[in-house]
Amino acid sequence: MVVFTELVSERLVVRRFQDSDLAAFLAYRNDPAVSRYQNWDSLSAPRAQAILQEQRHLEPGTPGPWFQFALALKGSTQLVGDCSLQVLLQDVRQAQVSVSLAPVHQGAGLATEALTTVLDYAFINLDLHRMIAVVDSENAGPVRLFERVGMRREGHFVKNVWFKGRWADEYLYALLQAEWLLRRGLPSLVFAGPQPNNARELPPPG
Repeated sequence: MVVFTELVSERLVVRRFQDSDLAAFLAYRNDPAVSRYQNWDSLSAPRAQAILQEQRHLEPGTPGPWFQFALALKGSTQLVGDCSLQVLLQDVRQAQVSVSLAPVHQGAGLATEALTTVLDYAFINLDLHRMIAVVDSENAGPVRLFERVGMRREGHFVKNVWFKGRWADEYLYALLQAEWLLRRGLPSLVFAGPQPNNARELPPPG
């Protein structure tokens, strides 16, 4: 198995978390502008430290747990956010993605750059078939982000989840590997591994 180290884009290093990231991680995770639409309100230092420790033992592409890519400015060690990837247990060629960015670094295209880098890695290196993202319909920033990278809104779930004292709507976004490779001007990949458990059997010709 190939051990993940880092990915480099124009302005970012997408890497594993380091111990030195703790203060910055705590700062943006506890910012109300970041946590408002997340499943936490605040994050304690011991819990943040535990998350960073847990991530050391994970590899992106492992079905089940969320792998969190740390986003650092290129040429420095400054942590500006994270991009999370979860390969689904029920279908190992499908995954879910999310992005959290410190408010001070929002609005400069870094989230788009980070997500593009992670999608390249997911569809090319991990050979995933389909990527999804679920977002609160009122969370305008991620809605624009997912649409900007070409993800298609496949669902609008109306008041489907009780979230922080209200019934919230959620959007489901999705993108296929073939669509992403075409968008990036890359050749299609042929998957030669085992089919997922829920693969459909094709009817015989004729």
